[in-house]
Amino acid sequence: MEIKTIGVLGAGAMGTGIVQVAAQAGYDVIVCDMDMAFIDKSIAGIDKVLSKNVEKGKMDQATKDAIIGRIKKTTNRQDLAAVDYMIEVIVEDVNIKKAVLAELDQILRPDVILATNTSSISISLLAGATKRADKFVGMHFFNPVPLMRLCEIIRGYATSDETVEIATNVAKSFGKTTVEVKKDTPGFIVNRVMLPQFLEAIRLVETGVATPADIDTAVKLGLNYPMGPFELMDFTGIDISKLVLDVFYDETKDPFWAPPYTLKAIVNSGKLGRKTGEGWYSYKK
Repeated sequence: MEIKTIGVLGAGAMGTGIVQVAAQAGYDVIVCDMDMAFIDKSIAGIDKVLSKNVEKGKMDQATKDAIIGRIKKTTNRQDLAAVDYMIEVIVEDVNIKKAVLAELDQILRPDVILATNTSSISISLLAGATKRADKFVGMHFFNPVPLMRLCEIIRGYATSDETVEIATNVAKSFGKTTVEVKKDTPGFIVNRVMLPQFLEAIRLVETGVATPADIDTAVKLGLNYPMGPFELMDFTGIDISKLVLDVFYDETKDPFWAPPYTLKAIVNSGKLGRKTGEGWYSYKK
């Protein structure tokens, strides 16, 4: 089956990035969310990014207009029946995802692959909410999607080789480098490596070893990372780090993965990083 139209459910930061790279790759894109205001904000953000590319001479106006013209907006999930490939990009909540995926399963044609952009939830668990487990796959993009080169392709227990191959080709057509996660393990690859670093950094602060700023400086200059752990948590959303750790802990019951007190406290206070103006650091002017 030729893939001409891609559906994206969720117009947040990740969904917006996926819509942009899909439209830039030449696909028609149907983006769906509950509120048209969310979608309008999403497309306005894409337009702003592309306009800057035009100003810098990286893209001409006609190309930009064509990209925006390939994006269709809708708040009616039934419109997703027209897509050839579907990517779910909603909130990282297993029960909400399962309910939405079950609905999408009824809307989409039987031959359409349904992908989820979860960063930590079991692909097999989510696939169980559908009747197309062989055509269900994880596609974990990274924020900001247009700039980050990686996409993790994650198998569920029943995901077919053909589905993995098609998902891989779709991601590559977006300009991404892919890695295959062969076993459906919590956190996949990147989060499985990154979250222990976050935990250790927070524990260093809690035990008075160093400040977040000094830890970030040490990691950037000592390990040549572009961002330190606290900067990265603020950038991606501190609540996301806690959600992923909650999944790790729920799946493994290993105390190592239990979110530290300080992390829970900062999330409970509503200081979620750059998106709220304050997290480990303050971004208020």
